[in-house]
Amino acid sequence: MPVKILSVDDELDLEILLTQYFRRKIRKGEYEFSFAHNGIEALEMIVMQKDFDIILSDINMPEMDGLTLLARLNELHNPAMKCIIVSAYGDMKNIRSAMNNGAFDFATKPIDLDDLSVTIEKAIEHINYVKQSQKEHNQLESIKGELSAATEIQQAILPQKFPPYPELKDKIDIYAMMHPAKDVGGDFYDFFKIDDERIGFVMADVAGKGLPAALYMAVSRTLLHSIGMTGCSIEDCIERTNQLLCSENDKMMFVTLFYGVVNLTTGEIKYINAGHNPPYILRKDNTLECLPTTSNVVVGYMENISYKSEIVKLQPGETMFLFTDGVTEAFNNDKEAYGEERLENTLKGLCGSSCKDIIENVNENLNYFVEDATQSDDITMMAIGIKSL
Repeated sequence: MPVKILSVDDELDLEILLTQYFRRKIRKGEYEFSFAHNGIEALEMIVMQKDFDIILSDINMPEMDGLTLLARLNELHNPAMKCIIVSAYGDMKNIRSAMNNGAFDFATKPIDLDDLSVTIEKAIEHINYVKQSQKEHNQLESIKGELSAATEIQQAILPQKFPPYPELKDKIDIYAMMHPAKDVGGDFYDFFKIDDERIGFVMADVAGKGLPAALYMAVSRTLLHSIGMTGCSIEDCIERTNQLLCSENDKMMFVTLFYGVVNLTTGEIKYINAGHNPPYILRKDNTLECLPTTSNVVVGYMENISYKSEIVKLQPGETMFLFTDGVTEAFNNDKEAYGEERLENTLKGLCGSSCKDIIENVNENLNYFVEDATQSDDITMMAIGIKSL
């Protein structure tokens, strides 16, 4: 695209002078000149075309002078349009006024065309820089909009309705939340009815952050949810999910997860912990129990892996609290981690509370600890409590 230059001057000889001097660049399509003879005519052309790069304007003109034209150009708020002011050498007062009011540079009459050529090239460098910056800004705004949409989509695929099963409100209590460190995150929680007696639930953390982790999170959640809904054993569910994730995993990503199935008639939870933070159980005698770690490996990293399940039982009034390491590894301004000890002390005071109260109290305590420090990892929590059997 040629650089479009509008020369504004009531001296007709300047038009001939410019077209003759810059004829090679005009022929090559590098420069494209237009001419106006006063400020009013120039403004009309600018409004109609809107794509002039350089305005080469005399100061002293009839009807509208160059300083007034410059003021009108400023109202257009176009940083990619540069104005070069032209005036007599002795007219330094007006030249200084023009420079103080936003002119890019100036030239004096009689015009030294070699010097003007250098000034135009310098203006073009600034124009290209501004246009590139505007392009990058627009790209960033577009990405920001896409990330905002991705955030909404990601949140939409996670259960958001609490209590989730009104018909079971007297038997089970569930509440969960996720706060991604970036626009989108790699953590996820999920729960789903397998049949009238069993509910599957999962807490997971994809290695990594941002869009790659979010995409892997969506695939992992969809696979586990779909397989779990078939009612197969939890071992089969995790092993099939692992195989499918490994089959298309060139980036060597993986996910830590805790997958459990709670039996609503017995309170028994059969679970597999695949490299994830062990949950806590808030017992009805006001004690806190941390489930033991297991030897199961993470999901999606290695094919043909067998997973071993464990069993724990909840009595009415007892709750399992699940979380990702974004909770315990949340840092304050002194680079101090929230840690397991603070989490345990907070949970000990919440035995017998509703799942919502547990999550909200832990979140409030965590926010108080972190204050205004930057969140470094996704923070996800879920609580599942037995109300009656």
